Amino acid sequence: MAVKIKIRSSKWYEGLDNASHRSYLRAVGFSDEDFSKPLMAVVAAWSEIGPCNYHTLELAKYVKEGVKEAGGVALTAPTIVVNDGINMGTPGMRYSLISRDLIADSIEAQLNSHGVDGWVGIGGCDKTQPGIMMAMVRLNLPAVYLYGGTAEAGWLGEQELTVEDVFEAVGAVSAGKMTEEDLRRYEYEVFPTYGTCQGLFTANTMAMLGEALGLSLLGSASPPATTGRRRAYAVESGRALLRVAELGIRPRHIVTYDAIYNAAVTLFATAGSTNAILHLLAIAHEAGVSFTLKDFDEISKKVPVIAALRPAGPYAMQDLDRIGGVPRILKKLYKAGLLRPEAVTVEGEPLGKLLDRWQPPAVPESGILYDVEKPYKPYSGIRILWGNLAPNGAVMKIGAAGALRFEGKALPFDDEAEAFKAVTRGEVKPGHVVVIRYVGPKGAPGMPEMLKVTAAIVGAGLGESVALVTDGRFSGATRGIMVGHVAPEAAVGGPIALVQQGDRVVIDGEAGLLKLDVPDEELERRRKSWSPPKPNYAGGLLAKYAALVQQADKGAVTTPSPLYVDY
Repeated sequence: MAVKIKIRSSKWYEGLDNASHRSYLRAVGFSDEDFSKPLMAVVAAWSEIGPCNYHTLELAKYVKEGVKEAGGVALTAPTIVVNDGINMGTPGMRYSLISRDLIADSIEAQLNSHGVDGWVGIGGCDKTQPGIMMAMVRLNLPAVYLYGGTAEAGWLGEQELTVEDVFEAVGAVSAGKMTEEDLRRYEYEVFPTYGTCQGLFTANTMAMLGEALGLSLLGSASPPATTGRRRAYAVESGRALLRVAELGIRPRHIVTYDAIYNAAVTLFATAGSTNAILHLLAIAHEAGVSFTLKDFDEISKKVPVIAALRPAGPYAMQDLDRIGGVPRILKKLYKAGLLRPEAVTVEGEPLGKLLDRWQPPAVPESGILYDVEKPYKPYSGIRILWGNLAPNGAVMKIGAAGALRFEGKALPFDDEAEAFKAVTRGEVKPGHVVVIRYVGPKGAPGMPEMLKVTAAIVGAGLGESVALVTDGRFSGATRGIMVGHVAPEAAVGGPIALVQQGDRVVIDGEAGLLKLDVPDEELERRRKSWSPPKPNYAGGLLAKYAALVQQADKGAVTTPSPLYVDY
Protein backbone atom coordinates (compact mmCIF):
# COMPACT_ATOMS: atom_id res chain seq x y z
CA MET A 1 0.00 0.00 0.00
CA ALA A 2 1.53 3.32 -1.08
CA VAL A 3 1.30 6.06 1.50
CA LYS A 4 2.45 9.55 0.57
CA ILE A 5 3.55 11.10 3.84
CA LYS A 6 6.99 12.57 3.45
CA ILE A 7 7.05 15.26 6.09
CA ARG A 8 10.79 15.79 6.04
CA SER A 9 12.71 12.56 5.36
CA SER A 10 13.21 13.48 1.70
CA LYS A 11 15.68 16.17 2.84
CA TRP A 12 17.87 13.40 4.23
CA TYR A 13 17.36 10.50 1.81
CA GLU A 14 16.24 11.63 -1.67
CA GLY A 15 18.32 12.90 -4.59
CA LEU A 16 21.91 12.49 -5.75
CA ASP A 17 23.30 14.60 -2.93
CA ASN A 18 21.97 12.14 -0.34
CA ALA A 19 23.43 8.93 -1.84
CA SER A 20 25.86 8.61 1.06
CA HIS A 21 22.99 8.92 3.57
CA ARG A 22 21.13 6.10 1.86
CA SER A 23 24.23 3.91 2.05
CA TYR A 24 24.01 3.85 5.83
CA LEU A 25 20.41 2.61 5.77
CA ARG A 26 21.12 0.09 3.00
CA ALA A 27 23.69 -1.34 5.41
CA VAL A 28 20.89 -2.15 7.88
CA GLY A 29 18.62 -3.68 5.26
CA PHE A 30 16.81 -0.88 3.40
CA SER A 31 15.72 -1.51 -0.19
CA ASP A 32 14.87 0.94 -2.96
CA GLU A 33 11.20 0.40 -2.09
CA ASP A 34 11.82 1.33 1.56
CA PHE A 35 13.19 4.72 0.55
CA SER A 36 9.89 5.49 -1.17
CA LYS A 37 7.94 5.01 2.09
CA PRO A 38 7.42 7.30 5.08
CA LEU A 39 10.31 6.80 7.50
CA MET A 40 9.03 6.26 11.03
CA ALA A 41 10.87 5.72 14.29
CA VAL A 42 10.00 3.54 17.25
CA VAL A 43 11.58 5.01 20.38
CA ALA A 44 11.83 2.40 23.12
CA ALA A 45 12.74 3.44 26.63
CA TRP A 46 14.59 0.18 27.33
CA SER A 47 16.71 -1.25 30.11
CA GLU A 48 17.31 -4.60 31.75
CA ILE A 49 17.84 -2.84 35.10
CA GLY A 50 14.45 -3.61 36.62
CA PRO A 51 11.24 -5.11 35.23
CA CYS A 52 9.47 -1.94 34.07
CA ASN A 53 11.10 -1.55 30.64
CA TYR A 54 12.63 -5.00 30.29
CA HIS A 55 10.36 -5.93 27.38
CA THR A 56 10.00 -2.72 25.39
CA LEU A 57 12.38 -3.75 22.62
CA GLU A 58 10.12 -6.76 21.98
CA LEU A 59 7.10 -4.43 21.78
CA ALA A 60 9.01 -2.27 19.29
CA LYS A 61 9.05 -5.22 16.87
CA TYR A 62 5.26 -5.37 16.95
CA VAL A 63 4.97 -1.62 16.40
CA LYS A 64 7.21 -1.96 13.34
CA GLU A 65 4.88 -4.66 12.02
CA GLY A 66 1.96 -2.24 12.29
CA VAL A 67 3.88 0.52 10.54
CA LYS A 68 4.82 -1.87 7.72
CA GLU A 69 1.22 -3.08 7.32
CA ALA A 70 0.07 0.54 7.01
CA GLY A 71 2.59 1.36 4.30
CA GLY A 72 5.57 2.80 6.16
CA VAL A 73 8.99 1.62 7.25
CA ALA A 74 10.29 1.94 10.80
CA LEU A 75 13.56 1.83 12.70
CA THR A 76 13.98 1.45 16.45
CA ALA A 77 16.02 3.81 18.59
CA PRO A 78 16.51 3.62 22.37
CA THR A 79 16.28 6.13 25.18
CA ILE A 80 17.31 5.80 28.80
CA VAL A 81 15.51 4.51 31.89
CA VAL A 82 16.09 5.43 35.53
CA ASN A 83 14.24 2.91 37.71
CA ASP A 84 12.64 4.88 40.53
CA GLY A 85 11.94 1.91 42.77
CA ILE A 86 15.55 0.76 42.77
CA ASN A 87 16.79 4.29 43.49
CA MET A 88 14.31 5.09 46.27
CA GLY A 89 16.05 6.46 49.35
CA THR A 90 19.51 6.43 47.71
CA PRO A 91 21.63 9.21 46.10
CA GLY A 92 20.55 7.75 42.75
CA MET A 93 17.04 9.13 43.27
CA ARG A 94 18.42 12.56 42.39
CA TYR A 95 18.59 11.36 38.78
CA SER A 96 14.94 10.32 38.56
CA LEU A 97 13.25 13.60 37.63
CA ILE A 98 16.35 14.68 35.72
CA SER A 99 15.91 11.62 33.49
CA ARG A 100 12.51 12.90 32.33
CA ASP A 101 14.11 15.91 30.67
CA LEU A 102 17.09 13.88 29.47
CA ILE A 103 14.69 11.50 27.74
CA ALA A 104 12.90 14.37 25.97
CA ASP A 105 16.25 15.86 24.95
CA SER A 106 17.68 12.55 23.72
CA ILE A 107 14.59 11.88 21.61
CA GLU A 108 14.83 15.35 20.08
CA ALA A 109 18.50 14.77 19.25
CA GLN A 110 17.98 11.33 17.71
CA LEU A 111 14.85 12.01 15.69
CA ASN A 112 15.82 15.46 14.43
CA SER A 113 19.29 14.33 13.44
CA HIS A 114 17.95 11.46 11.33
CA GLY A 115 15.00 13.17 9.66
CA VAL A 116 12.16 10.77 10.50
CA ASP A 117 8.58 11.59 9.47
CA GLY A 118 6.85 10.41 12.67
CA TRP A 119 7.25 8.06 15.59
CA VAL A 120 5.79 5.82 18.27
CA GLY A 121 7.19 6.18 21.77
CA ILE A 122 7.15 3.20 24.17
CA GLY A 123 7.48 3.98 27.87
CA GLY A 124 7.26 2.15 31.15
CA CYS A 125 8.85 3.33 34.39
CA ASP A 126 7.74 6.64 35.77
CA LYS A 127 9.79 9.30 33.97
CA THR A 128 10.00 7.56 30.62
CA GLN A 129 6.35 8.33 29.96
CA PRO A 130 6.23 12.11 30.53
CA GLY A 131 9.66 12.39 28.90
CA ILE A 132 8.27 10.79 25.75
CA MET A 133 5.09 12.90 25.86
CA MET A 134 7.14 16.08 26.29
CA ALA A 135 9.16 15.12 23.22
CA MET A 136 5.96 14.44 21.27
CA VAL A 137 4.68 17.99 21.67
CA ARG A 138 8.15 19.53 21.43
CA LEU A 139 8.93 17.94 18.06
CA ASN A 140 5.31 18.13 16.84
CA LEU A 141 5.77 15.30 14.36
CA PRO A 142 2.98 12.72 13.93
CA ALA A 143 3.31 10.53 17.01
CA VAL A 144 1.53 7.92 19.14
CA TYR A 145 2.32 6.94 22.72
CA LEU A 146 2.33 3.26 23.75
CA TYR A 147 2.60 2.09 27.35
CA GLY A 148 4.69 -1.00 28.09
CA GLY A 149 2.12 -2.20 30.64
CA THR A 150 1.81 -2.99 34.31
CA ALA A 151 3.33 -6.02 35.98
CA GLU A 152 0.91 -8.57 37.35
CA ALA A 153 0.26 -8.25 41.07
CA GLY A 154 1.90 -10.67 43.44
CA TRP A 155 -0.01 -12.94 45.80
CA LEU A 156 0.71 -14.16 49.30
CA GLY A 157 -2.12 -16.55 50.07
CA GLU A 158 -5.28 -14.50 49.53
CA GLN A 159 -3.45 -11.16 49.79
CA GLU A 160 -2.88 -9.27 46.53
CA LEU A 161 0.53 -7.60 46.71
CA THR A 162 2.05 -4.56 45.07
CA VAL A 163 5.49 -3.06 45.58
CA GLU A 164 3.90 -0.58 48.01
CA ASP A 165 3.58 -3.47 50.47
CA VAL A 166 7.32 -4.11 50.52
CA PHE A 167 8.22 -0.46 51.19
CA GLU A 168 5.71 -0.28 54.03
CA ALA A 169 6.84 -3.64 55.41
CA VAL A 170 10.32 -2.18 55.99
CA GLY A 171 8.77 0.35 58.36
CA ALA A 172 6.70 -2.37 60.00
CA VAL A 173 9.82 -4.44 60.70
CA SER A 174 11.56 -1.40 62.18
CA ALA A 175 8.57 -0.85 64.48
CA GLY A 176 8.47 -4.50 65.52
CA LYS A 177 5.11 -5.06 63.81
CA MET A 178 6.44 -7.60 61.29
CA THR A 179 9.23 -10.16 61.26
CA GLU A 180 12.16 -10.09 58.88
CA GLU A 181 11.01 -13.46 57.54
CA ASP A 182 7.61 -11.96 56.62
CA LEU A 183 9.40 -9.11 54.84
CA ARG A 184 11.48 -11.64 52.93
CA ARG A 185 8.35 -13.44 51.74
CA TYR A 186 6.97 -10.12 50.47
CA GLU A 187 10.26 -9.45 48.68
CA TYR A 188 10.07 -12.77 46.83
CA GLU A 189 6.40 -12.67 45.90
CA VAL A 190 5.66 -9.02 45.05
CA PHE A 191 6.95 -8.91 41.43
CA PRO A 192 6.03 -12.14 39.62
CA THR A 193 6.36 -10.68 36.10
CA TYR A 194 8.00 -7.90 34.15
CA GLY A 195 6.11 -4.63 33.78
CA THR A 196 5.69 -1.54 35.95
CA CYS A 197 4.62 -1.21 39.61
CA GLN A 198 1.14 -2.63 39.93
CA GLY A 199 -0.99 -0.01 41.70
CA LEU A 200 -2.10 3.41 40.50
CA PHE A 201 1.38 4.72 41.15
CA THR A 202 3.18 7.12 38.81
CA ALA A 203 3.69 4.71 35.90
CA ASN A 204 0.07 3.52 35.69
CA THR A 205 -1.16 7.05 36.38
CA MET A 206 0.76 8.49 33.44
CA ALA A 207 -0.38 5.64 31.19
CA MET A 208 -3.96 6.41 32.15
CA LEU A 209 -3.41 10.10 31.42
CA GLY A 210 -1.98 9.20 28.02
CA GLU A 211 -5.48 8.03 27.09
CA ALA A 212 -7.14 11.06 28.69
CA LEU A 213 -4.79 13.40 26.80
CA GLY A 214 -5.59 11.63 23.52
CA LEU A 215 -1.96 10.64 22.87
CA SER A 216 -2.62 6.89 23.24
CA LEU A 217 -5.18 4.54 21.74
CA LEU A 218 -8.31 4.23 23.83
CA GLY A 219 -8.07 1.13 26.03
CA SER A 220 -4.32 0.69 25.62
CA ALA A 221 -3.20 1.64 29.15
CA SER A 222 -4.50 -1.17 31.33
CA PRO A 223 -3.57 -4.55 29.74
CA PRO A 224 -0.69 -6.05 31.73
CA ALA A 225 2.72 -6.22 30.10
CA THR A 226 2.51 -10.01 29.79
CA THR A 227 -0.74 -10.17 27.82
CA GLY A 228 -1.27 -10.73 24.13
CA ARG A 229 -3.45 -7.61 24.08
CA ARG A 230 -0.36 -5.56 24.93
CA ARG A 231 1.25 -6.79 21.72
CA ALA A 232 -1.95 -6.23 19.76
CA TYR A 233 -1.98 -2.59 20.91
CA ALA A 234 1.65 -2.31 19.79
CA VAL A 235 0.72 -3.40 16.27
CA GLU A 236 -2.30 -1.10 16.23
CA SER A 237 -0.22 1.84 17.47
CA GLY A 238 2.05 1.38 14.45
CA ARG A 239 -0.96 1.42 12.14
CA ALA A 240 -2.43 4.43 13.95
CA LEU A 241 0.77 6.40 13.40
CA LEU A 242 0.34 6.23 9.62
CA ARG A 243 -3.35 7.17 9.90
CA VAL A 244 -2.72 10.18 12.10
CA ALA A 245 0.09 11.28 9.79
CA GLU A 246 -2.22 11.06 6.76
CA LEU A 247 -4.84 13.11 8.61
CA GLY A 248 -2.24 15.77 9.36
CA ILE A 249 -2.89 15.63 13.10
CA ARG A 250 0.13 16.65 15.16
CA PRO A 251 0.64 16.42 18.92
CA ARG A 252 0.02 20.13 19.42
CA HIS A 253 -3.40 19.68 17.80
CA ILE A 254 -4.05 17.09 20.50
CA VAL A 255 -2.40 18.56 23.61
CA THR A 256 -4.58 21.63 24.07
CA TYR A 257 -5.98 23.23 27.21
CA ASP A 258 -9.03 20.95 26.90
CA ALA A 259 -6.87 17.82 26.70
CA ILE A 260 -4.88 18.77 29.80
CA TYR A 261 -8.16 19.65 31.51
CA ASN A 262 -9.41 16.11 30.75
CA ALA A 263 -6.19 14.63 32.10
CA ALA A 264 -6.50 16.66 35.31
CA VAL A 265 -10.11 15.51 35.81
CA THR A 266 -9.03 11.89 35.30
CA LEU A 267 -6.12 12.29 37.71
CA PHE A 268 -8.33 13.72 40.45
CA ALA A 269 -11.11 11.17 39.90
CA THR A 270 -8.69 8.28 40.32
CA ALA A 271 -6.48 9.66 43.13
CA GLY A 272 -3.48 9.09 40.89
CA SER A 273 0.13 10.04 41.57
CA THR A 274 0.98 13.58 42.66
CA ASN A 275 3.90 13.37 40.22
CA ALA A 276 1.36 13.76 37.43
CA ILE A 277 0.90 17.40 38.45
CA LEU A 278 4.58 18.07 37.69
CA HIS A 279 4.44 16.11 34.46
CA LEU A 280 1.25 17.69 33.11
CA LEU A 281 2.71 21.13 33.85
CA ALA A 282 5.85 20.15 31.90
CA ILE A 283 3.86 18.73 28.97
CA ALA A 284 1.75 21.91 28.88
CA HIS A 285 4.94 23.98 28.88
CA GLU A 286 6.32 22.07 25.89
CA ALA A 287 3.00 22.47 24.07
CA GLY A 288 2.86 26.21 24.74
CA VAL A 289 -0.39 25.80 26.70
CA SER A 290 -1.03 28.05 29.68
CA PHE A 291 -2.03 25.66 32.47
CA THR A 292 -1.05 26.38 36.08
CA LEU A 293 -1.58 25.16 39.64
CA LYS A 294 -4.53 27.56 39.81
CA ASP A 295 -6.20 25.56 37.02
CA PHE A 296 -5.56 22.31 38.87
CA ASP A 297 -6.92 23.88 42.05
CA GLU A 298 -10.20 24.92 40.42
CA ILE A 299 -10.72 21.55 38.71
CA SER A 300 -10.03 19.62 41.92
CA LYS A 301 -12.98 21.29 43.62
CA LYS A 302 -15.40 19.72 41.11
CA VAL A 303 -14.25 16.10 40.93
CA PRO A 304 -14.76 13.25 43.42
CA VAL A 305 -12.75 10.01 43.58
CA ILE A 306 -14.52 7.20 41.71
CA ALA A 307 -11.72 4.58 41.58
CA ALA A 308 -10.68 2.36 44.51
CA LEU A 309 -7.16 1.80 43.18
CA ARG A 310 -4.06 1.53 45.31
CA PRO A 311 -2.90 3.42 47.29
CA ALA A 312 -6.29 5.14 47.74
CA GLY A 313 -8.11 1.79 47.61
CA PRO A 314 -7.37 -1.95 47.61
CA TYR A 315 -7.19 -2.74 43.87
CA ALA A 316 -4.36 -2.98 41.31
CA MET A 317 -4.22 -1.98 37.64
CA GLN A 318 -4.90 -5.56 36.52
CA ASP A 319 -8.21 -5.41 38.40
CA LEU A 320 -9.20 -2.26 36.51
CA ASP A 321 -8.25 -3.98 33.25
CA ARG A 322 -10.58 -6.85 34.08
CA ILE A 323 -13.61 -4.52 34.09
CA GLY A 324 -12.77 -2.51 30.97
CA GLY A 325 -9.78 -0.35 31.82
CA VAL A 326 -9.44 3.40 31.49
CA PRO A 327 -12.34 3.87 29.01
CA ARG A 328 -14.75 2.78 31.73
CA ILE A 329 -13.47 5.61 33.93
CA LEU A 330 -13.51 8.14 31.10
CA LYS A 331 -17.04 7.21 30.08
CA LYS A 332 -18.32 7.79 33.63
CA LEU A 333 -16.66 11.20 33.72
CA TYR A 334 -17.94 12.02 30.23
CA LYS A 335 -21.55 11.08 31.06
CA ALA A 336 -21.33 13.23 34.21
CA GLY A 337 -20.33 16.24 32.11
CA LEU A 338 -16.85 16.50 33.64
CA LEU A 339 -14.82 16.06 30.44
CA ARG A 340 -14.35 18.29 27.42
CA PRO A 341 -15.41 15.87 24.67
CA GLU A 342 -14.23 17.87 21.64
CA ALA A 343 -10.56 17.29 22.46
CA VAL A 344 -8.82 15.61 19.48
CA THR A 345 -7.11 12.22 19.80
CA VAL A 346 -4.50 10.21 17.89
CA GLU A 347 -7.37 8.13 16.55
CA GLY A 348 -8.43 11.10 14.44
CA GLU A 349 -11.70 11.64 16.30
CA PRO A 350 -12.70 13.68 19.35
CA LEU A 351 -12.62 11.88 22.68
CA GLY A 352 -16.38 12.20 23.09
CA LYS A 353 -17.09 10.34 19.85
CA LEU A 354 -14.76 7.52 20.84
CA LEU A 355 -16.49 7.21 24.20
CA ASP A 356 -19.95 7.29 22.59
CA ARG A 357 -19.02 4.13 20.67
CA TRP A 358 -17.20 2.38 23.49
CA GLN A 359 -19.23 -0.18 25.41
CA PRO A 360 -18.09 -1.66 28.74
CA PRO A 361 -17.65 -5.41 29.04
CA ALA A 362 -20.50 -7.30 30.68
CA VAL A 363 -18.70 -7.70 34.01
CA PRO A 364 -19.57 -6.00 37.31
CA GLU A 365 -17.43 -3.16 38.63
CA SER A 366 -16.91 -5.16 41.84
CA GLY A 367 -16.17 -2.16 44.04
CA ILE A 368 -13.28 -1.11 41.78
CA LEU A 369 -15.17 1.81 40.23
CA TYR A 370 -18.03 3.96 41.46
CA ASP A 371 -20.39 6.47 39.86
CA VAL A 372 -19.74 10.20 40.03
CA GLU A 373 -23.11 10.64 41.78
CA LYS A 374 -22.19 8.02 44.43
CA PRO A 375 -18.39 8.25 44.53
CA TYR A 376 -15.80 6.23 46.38
CA LYS A 377 -14.78 9.44 48.16
CA PRO A 378 -16.74 12.70 47.96
CA TYR A 379 -13.67 14.84 47.36
CA SER A 380 -10.84 15.02 44.83
CA GLY A 381 -7.89 12.67 44.94
CA ILE A 382 -5.41 15.57 45.02
CA ARG A 383 -5.68 19.11 46.31
CA ILE A 384 -3.42 22.10 45.82
CA LEU A 385 -2.52 23.76 49.12
CA TRP A 386 -1.62 27.41 49.63
CA GLY A 387 -0.45 29.44 52.60
CA ASN A 388 2.54 31.12 54.16
CA LEU A 389 4.49 27.84 54.11
CA ALA A 390 3.85 27.38 50.37
CA PRO A 391 3.15 30.78 48.76
CA ASN A 392 3.45 29.26 45.27
CA GLY A 393 1.58 26.09 46.13
CA ALA A 394 2.04 22.51 47.31
CA VAL A 395 0.24 19.24 46.60
CA MET A 396 -1.47 16.69 48.83
CA LYS A 397 -3.03 13.39 47.82
CA ILE A 398 -6.06 13.69 50.08
CA GLY A 399 -7.62 10.66 48.41
CA ALA A 400 -5.04 8.47 50.19
CA ALA A 401 -4.52 10.59 53.31
CA GLY A 402 -6.83 9.06 55.89
CA ALA A 403 -7.36 12.51 57.42
CA LEU A 404 -7.98 15.79 55.64
CA ARG A 405 -6.85 18.08 58.46
CA PHE A 406 -3.83 17.86 60.74
CA GLU A 407 -2.14 20.18 63.20
CA GLY A 408 1.15 19.33 64.85
CA LYS A 409 4.62 20.37 65.89
CA ALA A 410 7.35 20.62 63.27
CA LEU A 411 10.29 18.21 63.36
CA PRO A 412 12.57 19.54 60.60
CA PHE A 413 15.35 17.68 58.77
CA ASP A 414 17.66 19.01 56.10
CA ASP A 415 17.90 15.69 54.26
CA GLU A 416 15.90 12.51 53.74
CA ALA A 417 18.38 10.10 55.31
CA GLU A 418 18.25 11.74 58.75
CA ALA A 419 14.44 11.76 58.65
CA PHE A 420 14.37 8.05 57.83
CA LYS A 421 16.74 7.26 60.69
CA ALA A 422 14.54 9.25 63.08
CA VAL A 423 11.48 7.22 62.05
CA THR A 424 13.22 3.86 62.40
CA ARG A 425 14.73 4.87 65.78
CA GLY A 426 11.28 5.73 67.11
CA GLU A 427 12.03 9.45 67.47
CA VAL A 428 9.02 10.47 65.39
CA LYS A 429 5.97 10.53 67.64
CA PRO A 430 2.23 11.09 67.18
CA GLY A 431 1.56 14.79 66.68
CA HIS A 432 4.79 15.46 64.77
CA VAL A 433 4.93 17.11 61.37
CA VAL A 434 8.13 15.79 59.80
CA VAL A 435 9.58 18.51 57.55
CA ILE A 436 12.15 17.37 54.95
CA ARG A 437 13.69 20.32 53.10
CA TYR A 438 16.58 21.15 50.79
CA VAL A 439 15.41 18.23 48.63
CA GLY A 440 13.66 20.31 45.95
CA PRO A 441 14.51 20.68 42.26
CA LYS A 442 17.62 22.80 42.93
CA GLY A 443 18.35 21.75 46.49
CA ALA A 444 18.88 17.99 46.17
CA PRO A 445 19.12 18.59 43.18
CA GLY A 446 16.51 16.56 41.31
CA MET A 447 13.59 16.66 43.76
CA PRO A 448 13.81 13.02 44.94
CA GLU A 449 10.81 11.01 46.09
CA MET A 450 10.33 10.43 49.81
CA LEU A 451 8.67 7.00 49.63
CA LYS A 452 11.22 5.37 51.89
CA VAL A 453 10.30 7.81 54.70
CA THR A 454 6.55 7.95 54.05
CA ALA A 455 6.31 4.15 53.84
CA ALA A 456 8.30 3.83 57.06
CA ILE A 457 5.88 6.21 58.80
CA VAL A 458 2.84 4.25 57.59
CA GLY A 459 4.49 0.90 58.26
CA ALA A 460 5.25 1.99 61.82
CA GLY A 461 1.53 2.58 62.40
CA LEU A 462 1.85 6.39 62.38
CA GLY A 463 0.03 7.05 59.11
CA GLU A 464 -2.83 8.96 60.72
CA SER A 465 -0.97 10.52 63.65
CA VAL A 466 2.11 11.92 61.89
CA ALA A 467 2.26 14.23 58.86
CA LEU A 468 5.09 15.01 56.47
CA VAL A 469 5.81 18.21 54.53
CA THR A 470 8.59 18.47 51.94
CA ASP A 471 9.89 20.44 48.98
CA GLY A 472 10.69 17.06 47.45
CA ARG A 473 8.31 14.64 45.75
CA PHE A 474 6.39 11.49 46.60
CA SER A 475 6.05 8.16 44.89
CA GLY A 476 2.62 7.38 43.53
CA ALA A 477 2.59 4.64 46.17
CA THR A 478 2.76 7.17 49.01
CA ARG A 479 -0.22 7.37 51.32
CA GLY A 480 -0.90 9.18 54.57
CA ILE A 481 -0.93 12.86 55.53
CA MET A 482 1.83 13.87 53.15
CA VAL A 483 2.36 17.28 51.50
CA GLY A 484 4.97 17.72 48.75
CA HIS A 485 6.15 20.03 45.98
CA VAL A 486 6.32 22.95 48.45
CA ALA A 487 7.22 26.05 46.42
CA PRO A 488 9.39 27.98 46.63
CA GLU A 489 11.82 25.33 47.88
CA ALA A 490 14.21 25.79 50.78
CA ALA A 491 17.31 26.07 48.57
CA VAL A 492 16.04 29.33 47.06
CA GLY A 493 14.88 30.76 50.39
CA GLY A 494 11.31 29.51 50.47
CA PRO A 495 9.52 29.69 53.84
CA ILE A 496 10.06 25.97 54.41
CA ALA A 497 13.73 26.88 55.07
CA LEU A 498 12.61 28.97 58.08
CA VAL A 499 10.74 26.23 59.96
CA GLN A 500 12.13 25.48 63.42
CA GLN A 501 11.54 22.54 65.73
CA GLY A 502 8.30 22.89 67.65
CA ASP A 503 6.67 25.36 65.25
CA ARG A 504 2.99 24.65 64.80
CA VAL A 505 2.02 23.54 61.28
CA VAL A 506 -1.57 23.45 60.01
CA ILE A 507 -2.48 21.17 57.08
CA ASP A 508 -6.04 21.38 55.75
CA GLY A 509 -6.68 19.34 52.63
CA GLU A 510 -10.32 20.33 52.45
CA ALA A 511 -9.68 24.09 52.69
CA GLY A 512 -6.47 23.89 50.64
CA LEU A 513 -4.29 25.38 53.39
CA LEU A 514 -0.66 24.86 54.43
CA LYS A 515 0.18 27.26 57.23
CA LEU A 516 3.15 27.84 59.52
CA ASP A 517 1.60 29.25 62.69
CA VAL A 518 4.43 31.70 63.36
CA PRO A 519 4.06 35.54 63.42
CA ASP A 520 5.18 37.38 60.29
CA GLU A 521 7.68 39.43 62.29
CA GLU A 522 9.37 36.28 63.57
CA LEU A 523 9.54 34.79 60.07
CA GLU A 524 11.11 38.02 58.81
CA ARG A 525 13.71 37.86 61.59
CA ARG A 526 14.57 34.29 60.62
CA ARG A 527 14.71 35.23 56.96
CA LYS A 528 17.34 37.88 57.60
CA SER A 529 19.60 35.34 59.27
CA TRP A 530 19.13 32.71 56.54
CA SER A 531 21.77 32.20 53.86
CA PRO A 532 21.64 29.89 50.85
CA PRO A 533 23.38 26.54 51.25
CA LYS A 534 26.41 25.51 49.24
CA PRO A 535 25.34 23.44 46.20
CA ASN A 536 25.67 19.70 46.73
CA TYR A 537 27.40 19.24 43.37
CA ALA A 538 29.97 21.47 41.68
CA GLY A 539 30.08 19.67 38.34
CA GLY A 540 28.49 17.05 36.14
CA LEU A 541 24.88 16.49 35.23
CA LEU A 542 23.43 17.26 38.67
CA ALA A 543 25.12 20.67 38.76
CA LYS A 544 23.95 21.44 35.22
CA TYR A 545 20.38 20.50 36.14
CA ALA A 546 20.43 22.64 39.31
CA ALA A 547 21.51 25.64 37.23
CA LEU A 548 18.66 25.22 34.73
CA VAL A 549 15.67 23.80 36.60
CA GLN A 550 12.62 25.85 37.50
CA GLN A 551 10.48 25.43 40.61
CA ALA A 552 7.92 22.68 41.19
CA ASP A 553 4.96 24.96 40.49
CA LYS A 554 6.41 25.40 36.97
CA GLY A 555 6.75 21.65 36.43
CA ALA A 556 10.49 21.58 37.26
CA VAL A 557 11.21 22.08 33.56
CA THR A 558 14.65 22.89 32.18
CA THR A 559 13.80 24.13 28.68
CA PRO A 560 13.85 27.92 28.26
CA SER A 561 11.43 28.17 25.34
CA PRO A 562 7.73 27.21 25.41
CA LEU A 563 7.69 26.14 21.77
CA TYR A 564 10.19 24.28 19.69
CA VAL A 565 10.66 25.53 16.11
CA ASP A 566 9.52 23.03 13.49
CA TYR A 567 11.67 21.94 10.57
